[in-house]
This record gives sequence, C-alpha cells and structure tokens, in this order.
Amino acid sequence: MVLSLALLLSGAVAGGLAATWYLTREHPSAPPGGDIDVDATSTDPGLLKKHSRNCSYSVNGFTYPAVRTFYHPHPQADKLPTKPTPLPLLVFIHGLGGSVAQFCGLLTNLVNVGPCLAIDLPGCGLSEFEPQDWKAYSFENLVGVVAAAIDQHVDHESNQKVVLIGHSLGCSLATLLASRASPISHPVSERIIGMIAICPRAEALAESTRSNLRYIPYVPVALFDAFRALDRRGGANSASVERFVGKDADPQTRRLQLRFNEQSRSPVFLRFVAGFRGQVTIPGPGTWSGISVPLFCIAGENDKVTPASSVDLIAKHLKDKRGTLGDHQVQDAVTLSASIGTSTLTAVTESDSYRSPTFVFKSAVLPSPAGHGIMYAQSTVRVVSGLIQSFLASHVDRRLSIGWQLQHLTTEGKWDVKNLEKWKRIQPVSDPIANIFRAMKTLREVDDEHTPKVFAKKWSAKAGVQQGIAMVCDISHDSPVYDPKGLEEGGIEYHKYPTVSKLAPTADEVRTFISLIDSLRSKLKEEGVNGVIAVHCHYGFNRTGFFIIAYLIERLDMRLQDALELFAEKRSPGIRHDHFVNELHVRYAVGLKRAPTWN
Repeated sequence: MVLSLALLLSGAVAGGLAATWYLTREHPSAPPGGDIDVDATSTDPGLLKKHSRNCSYSVNGFTYPAVRTFYHPHPQADKLPTKPTPLPLLVFIHGLGGSVAQFCGLLTNLVNVGPCLAIDLPGCGLSEFEPQDWKAYSFENLVGVVAAAIDQHVDHESNQKVVLIGHSLGCSLATLLASRASPISHPVSERIIGMIAICPRAEALAESTRSNLRYIPYVPVALFDAFRALDRRGGANSASVERFVGKDADPQTRRLQLRFNEQSRSPVFLRFVAGFRGQVTIPGPGTWSGISVPLFCIAGENDKVTPASSVDLIAKHLKDKRGTLGDHQVQDAVTLSASIGTSTLTAVTESDSYRSPTFVFKSAVLPSPAGHGIMYAQSTVRVVSGLIQSFLASHVDRRLSIGWQLQHLTTEGKWDVKNLEKWKRIQPVSDPIANIFRAMKTLREVDDEHTPKVFAKKWSAKAGVQQGIAMVCDISHDSPVYDPKGLEEGGIEYHKYPTVSKLAPTADEVRTFISLIDSLRSKLKEEGVNGVIAVHCHYGFNRTGFFIIAYLIERLDMRLQDALELFAEKRSPGIRHDHFVNELHVRYAVGLKRAPTWN
C-alpha cells in the first residue's frame, strides 16, 4: 500500500509539474520581493480601499464569506439620465492569479465614465481563501461568484444593463456569461450589452492537457512553491516578470508585476487549475461564436501568455458562425483613432424604450513590446483606457462618453458666477512653448486686465515684447466673449477655429489645426515678425493642450511624453482631462494596429 501510494504521488508530481509548467505561463510566480513592498493590504491603491468591502456570496451550496468587492457609483449619477435605463454597470474580471489591483489604472479613469464593479475572486488579492473545498473553485462556481456579485449590485428596479471587462482568464469567465452558446445560464446574462476582452484566450485546453490536470490535487504545495521559486529568480528581472510584461518593460511596471506575482497564492492557483477539468471549462470556438453583444478584443503583440493571434481566432470563430461579416484586417496607425470612434448607435431620448446595441466586433493589437500586462504597464495603460472609453461611447451606450456627460451637466451659461471665479484664478498666459506657442485663457471684454486692448499693449510682438504674441487662435466653439477688434487694433491678428468643448479633437480637426498653424507660421516668417501664436479655448488647458501637443509631435517630432511634460511645465498643471491624455496616447502610440468594425 505504501509503495502504491508512493508510485501514485510520483506520477502526480511528474504529471502535475508537466501541466503546471504549461499553465504557469498564465500564472504569476512567487517570492521574494527584496525591497519592494508586496503586501496586498499595504499596497492597495487608495481608490480601491475607499470603495471596497467584503461581501458574502453563495453559489451552488458553497458560501464565499469574504470576497473583496469594489463598487464605485458614478460621481454624477443623480444628475445624469436614468431613462430608459441608468448608465450600464461596468464589471471587471481579473485573470488567473490576478486581482482587482491590476485594474486600478483603468478604474482611475473609468469610474468617471460609468458605475464600476470588480471583485477579487475567492482566494485572490484581498479575498479570503474560503471555502477551501476544491469543488468550490470549479469554473462553473467561479462564474457563479461573478454573477452573484453583479446580482447584488445591479439596479434591478431600473433595469440597469451590464458591460463585462475581462483580462486573460477573466475573459473566459466573461464569455461564459455573455455567450448565448454558454453551457451555463444566469439571469444576469440577459443584462449584458457589451464585452471587452483584454488578452483573451480563444481556444479550449487540449484534451491531453486536461487529462494531466487530474494530478493537480496531488501536487504538494511546497513542491509547487519550489518550482515557482526557480521561475522567479532575479526578482524584477526574472523570467516570471518578463513573461508578463516583456524584456523592455520599465522599472515601475516590473515592480508592479513582481508585486502581483508574489501576492498570488499557490493553494488557490492549484484549485483554479484543477477546476479546468470540469464539464464547464475554458470556452472554445463554439462558445465565443455565441457572443451577440458588441465585443472589443485588445491584445499585446509581444504577449507570451495569450498570443495576439487569439484575436484573429476569435474573429474567425465569430465569422464562421455569423456568416457574411466584413474581413478582419489590420489597419495602419493613420486610421486607428477614427475607426473606433465611428458610432453604430442610434440617438435615444429619455422617452424612448430601451434598445440593445447591435453586434459589432472591434479589435486592437498594441505593438511590441506590449505584453500580457497591457492594462497596468505604464506604457500602455492610457492607450487601453482610451480605446475602451471610445468603444463604450461609440458602440455600447453614447452616455458612456465623458464628453457627452460633461455637455449634459453644463446646464447653465459658460460664464456664470462660478465659472467666472474659476476663470479669474487661472494664469492668463503661459510661458512660450517651443518658441511657437503660448497657451492662454479666453479674453473677457469687461475684465480690467485680460481684455483685448490692455492685453495687446502688454503682449503684442509688434510692440516689441520679447517672444510676444503675434496672433491669437481662438479654438472655442462659441462666439468669443470679447471683441477681436481690440486685438487687431493692437497689432495682434485674430483667427477663429471653432471646436467642441469637452470632446477630444478628432484626427481631422487636428490635421486642420496643424495646417492652419503651418500657414500662420509661414506668414510670420514672410513678414519677418518674431512672435508666437497664442491658442485658447476657455481656460487654455485641455483642448488647447491637445492641439499644441499634437503639433509638437507631428511637426517637431517630439515624443509624446516629452510634449506632455513640456506643456505641463509651461502651462501648469497641463491637460486636466484624463480622457484627453488617453486619446493622445491612443492617437500617437507608435505602430498600434487596429481592425475595422464589422457588423
């Protein structure tokens, strides 16, 4: 008997290590962190701490007593339309060995887009490792935990809808909830109106791999920890870190990955993996092809865990199922921003009945060195955030646009007392920017100082002011609250290029602006005027910054980060709207490959 047990354990170890080696490509490895704080509680971001609590969920006879649950209502929920439905609930689902903390970079932006819900799956992050029964970690039960969390937080009375945002294994869980071909059914599935899959896996596990998983429950945790220790030698420069974020990752991203790796618990991982052997497991083509809501897949070109080719496989599954779909082709960077922003939504008023968005498929492949950690890597998080925001507003619910919301909330004139006081506190004119621009707040005819005639005497290049202003480019949408004649009479040319407030400038608007500035600079050169061009919207930060930064990049070949920092230095604190900065990252992410929408 002892010999039989020894042979069984030997087989378990051999088979388990083989399967573990394969699967740890989707699993963060462990200690040590050196001088890097890896404690999940002490390193928990403030946003998550403030809006998290432990919740109990019961699924199929199992009770998960303390699941870390992050819920953040929209900060302006009471001022935004609730009919025909409230803003959709954005639900985030992390991957194998992951946690809500990995979504923090995205949540920082997206909590201002819509209400957000995210949980640490049982035993992950700050959730308790209870229950410890292996069956509690079956794929079916993990999907059930996500569904239970949604059910507790969704607004049933107002028929609130849901958008799923998954990463890696979280995409598989999301697919089982969103697909009409899913082997499991939950009432919350009827609420799902969109899905975003970050680094998804397109295929089910091979039968041989699933067969090896039968040994997993017999693998000693100590042995598995030893295997992980070998894999993480080198700390932030270990193979375990580079597997997820690539060899070219910046130090901050490496530290983050090391922290996430070390927060993952081996007993929990082994239970998750053992659960892959159940009847409900990682979805394959049949389940993916059953998704009928707007779907957006985002991948990293250098992803070693779930290859970017998975996006094309998912497209093939959907195309094979749906028949006549447009070709899934990669676009070049020139059309990257315009394609996703082309809306497939129809206008809806509060008096209309709810209409679900129609199916579309979008994808984006971030260029190398983007890897498996694209939603928290410093070089890609803003790009991913910007892509998600654009997709939500264009293909799921137009109210999920920060620009739309800000416009809706502007119920009074721009120049009410509150805005006037804010305007008075803002620096009138920035320092020169690259010897081409100054950023400024709009002039005001009735002001004592920042009024056209006084302004021209103080700032006009023709009056001999060093790096003085030769021209003003007014990019505000409305008529100016000052008379431009006062500028012209003082020797400053006035040019109007109206753009819409609260919304990031389109690619076409940027091209037109650049052309305008080129022509103005040529005119100054021809006339021998040594002056700069002042640009203003209302306050001179967001639209003004966006256009100036775009010009610096496209005409001076400046790096995006350098241009952002230069503008912030000269016009502190720089661009204030995160969604504007995100769009700049999306627009100028070198080599980002995007696919067109097809219906």
